[in-house]
Amino acid sequence: MKRKLMLWGGPCLVLLLLAATVSLSVGSVQVPFVHVWKILLHHLPGMEGRLTVDWQTSSEQIVWKVRLPRVVLGMLVGAALGLAGAAFQGVLRNPLADPYTLGVSSGASVGASFLILFGLQYVFGEWSVPAVAFGTGTLTLAVVLMLARADGKLRIETVILSGVVMQAFLSALVSLMVSMSKQVINEIIFWLMGSLALRGWSYTLILLPYLVIGVAVLTGYGRAMNVFALGERQAAYLGVNIERTKLIVLIASTLITAAAVSVSGVIAFVGLLVPHLLRLIAGPDYRLLLPLSVIGGAIYVLLADTLARTLLSPTEIPLGVVTAFMGAPFFAYLLRRRKRIIRDQAV
Repeated sequence: MKRKLMLWGGPCLVLLLLAATVSLSVGSVQVPFVHVWKILLHHLPGMEGRLTVDWQTSSEQIVWKVRLPRVVLGMLVGAALGLAGAAFQGVLRNPLADPYTLGVSSGASVGASFLILFGLQYVFGEWSVPAVAFGTGTLTLAVVLMLARADGKLRIETVILSGVVMQAFLSALVSLMVSMSKQVINEIIFWLMGSLALRGWSYTLILLPYLVIGVAVLTGYGRAMNVFALGERQAAYLGVNIERTKLIVLIASTLITAAAVSVSGVIAFVGLLVPHLLRLIAGPDYRLLLPLSVIGGAIYVLLADTLARTLLSPTEIPLGVVTAFMGAPFFAYLLRRRKRIIRDQAV
């Protein structure tokens, strides 16, 4: 397994570095790739004075202070959503599950919209919206788990149904607040469509601890998710603690999703598309799929954010709109391919 992980992970990391370099280079001001790497190396401890400064000071400010925080945050958001999507699909045994299945996006949106509607988005400083959005997203998870628990057990179909109900109710609540807003309606809608604009290092510090813990926890359940594919009864026979596994995976996945949504807004299709694409390429083994989804999600969001910044420059497209435009046609292809496979098997 380690050999397969290195075989697939190596090229994925190279693609991630390439995507990050492109994102740092491309924009309203073009910075050559060579200068991007020299600027980054120049800021490493012990490298001061070892490189010839042949780039403009303005280019260094753009790369180091403007684009780099956004690129790092984009990688973390994509990694969180990609990992959560793979984990949801594994534990719920549903290929259409994604990080927003349990209503966490709508829960976070309620908190953010409430603050923006009543002008409270800076009451605790720049962390106000992320903190409240994370809190309401986490509270949504608690309500969903409470509704889904029956006889001390979490039934998968009940979890999904409870999530759908909460998603519908909270989405209606967000729509109500949008209809009530007048002067701030554009601000609410822009947050709901997702963006990495004007996000500094503080937002990265919000998300990073949750992602690190989430990766450590969820990748440890790769074998259990493989066994889940056989069904819960067979998994129990093979020694998997069904209820504990479902609870831990659902909580960890939802927490990293809530953390990602709290700093970037709602970004669709990442957790749905990335695991599907990697499953087609690398196979269904979750011991491999989970870590690859971390890298794949980071690449996907970086590329989408680069397009959002540059397609209609100087106007920026909301990131969630770009990910939806990129993801919807591919997912339609996946559904069509799946229907063809099922039809061929029936024949």
